[in-house]
Formats: sequence, structure tokens, C-alpha cells
Amino acid sequence: MVAAVRTVLGDIAPGELGVCDSHDHLFLRSPVLPGQELDDPLSAAERLRAFHALGGRAVVQWTPHGMGRGADALAALSRATGTHVVAATGLHQAVHYPPELLDRIKDDLAALFVAELTEGIGATGVRAGLIKVAGAFHTLDAHARLTMTAAAGAHHRTGAPIAVHLELGTAALDVLELLCGELGVPPHRVILGHLGRSPDGVVQREAARAGAFLAFDGPSRANHATDWRLPEELAELAGAGFTGQLLLGGDTTVPETPGMPYLLRRLRPRLEEVLGAEAVETVLVANPARAFAFEAPVAGGPSRGA
Repeated sequence: MVAAVRTVLGDIAPGELGVCDSHDHLFLRSPVLPGQELDDPLSAAERLRAFHALGGRAVVQWTPHGMGRGADALAALSRATGTHVVAATGLHQAVHYPPELLDRIKDDLAALFVAELTEGIGATGVRAGLIKVAGAFHTLDAHARLTMTAAAGAHHRTGAPIAVHLELGTAALDVLELLCGELGVPPHRVILGHLGRSPDGVVQREAARAGAFLAFDGPSRANHATDWRLPEELAELAGAGFTGQLLLGGDTTVPETPGMPYLLRRLRPRLEEVLGAEAVETVLVANPARAFAFEAPVAGGPSRGA
């Protein structure tokens, strides 16, 4: 299997991805965000066009199974806007789902993830390009362990990358201990999201030393205060030799989030002043091309959770 990024229109060479928003949402629905659904294809198209006009060429949507990810609209949006879109399988925290849904699928999660990665999401024909899972606040609860075990099984069968929501940026090392230490997922196949929400440089550097990708996402979130710390955090990681493991994303989760255009219009030039244009280009282009590429499954590799 030649390394490829799996977009909603099919597999592409990693070098074709271009400037990438490594964590965002075009569609999203959750009972914990009532009245704040992202469910309008016209709005999604407008955001994609604005991002494309600023030089953006790819968006990775982390919306997983059962959260209104709009799989039936993603291919048309990608074609209409000229923007690569990567969709996700996986599961978020249990709070985002009706208990009856989780009861129905929990025993076959790995098979569900594999099917959505290899065959398609429902009847759409759109295949997922990554597996999204989530930790809890400073810990991994039973649901997180269940979904991460299934994600590891699906990874070993497909070579798909695993993206992890860290609740308020916490439990990064617990995630790596489980996915990589216990379940045999190579660290460079793991993308840790929301690290900027817990500005612990020691943990960030330890996660980077382990080999994971570090995603700094959700800029200008009023309740997370991530923006003012971001240049310093990235500069410290780059200075320690980890530029090649950094990713940036808009993480649009409610309609008023500035999201993907803000990433390039405001955040990029600000970071270029601190890191330099070449380093920011690496973070936006070269790193996503490696982070989101499928790799050939290892023959005889771990199959726990499959």
C-alpha cells in the first residue's frame, strides 16, 4: 500500500493535500450543544470558499460517527469549492450520544470503524480518512478505553491515523500509554488534539518526544484563552526540535467560532513573526501530509480490539 490521504473524493498522494486545516468541523450535532448545530451545507460551502480564497486547500473534519457529520454532503462540497475534505469515523465522549445508540454499537466498534474507513459511511460511498476518539478530563474513563481499543484495532487493520480529543487538553500521556504502550499503535500515527487548552510545556514536550503529532486548535475560543499563549508554546516546541510534529486547526464547533478563515487570515501571519514563514509552512503543509496519510498495516501486527 502506497501512503495516501483518504479524502471524501478518494485517495490522493500526501503531497497533493496542500495548506491544511488539521482539525475542523463543517457539520456537527450534539445534545450538549442544543441550538448550536452546524447543519447548513450553504454555510459550510461559504466557510470552505473563504478558506480556499486565503490559500487553504484541505480541511480535516473530526466529526465522528453519530454526530451529524454530513457525510452525504461532503463530496459535493469538496467538488464545488475545490477543497480536499477528510472525513472521520470513531466516537466522541459518551455524553454526546443517546445511551441506546452506544448500547447498539459498542460490541462491534472496531468493525464499524473499519467499514467506514474501507467501504464507506452508510450508503454515501464516502470513506472516512481518520479515526476520532476522545479522553476524559485528566483521565481515561471506561468509554474512552473502549473506543480507543476499537480504534487501535481498526488502525492495525487499515493503517488509518487516530485523532484524539483531549478534554481541556488533559490526559495526553495517558492516551499515549494506552494507544501506544498497551495497544501497539505507533506514536506517529496518533494526533493529540486541544493541547493548547492545557499549557503544560512539560507534558507537551514529553508527548512530542514520544513521537505523536500535537494539534493546536480552536483559536479565539473565548472560554479557552488559547490565542495569546499559542506563539510562545509553538516557539518552545519548535526550539526543542519538534516543528515536524505540530499541526494547526480551526475547530469550528458552534456557528460563531471564527474557524478556518481566521486560521490563515490572522493566525498564520502572527505565527510567522515568531516561528518564521518556513516553519509555519511546515506546520500547515508538510506535517498534515504525513499525519493524515494511511500507512500499510503491519503484517501480523497487534489485533486487540479488532
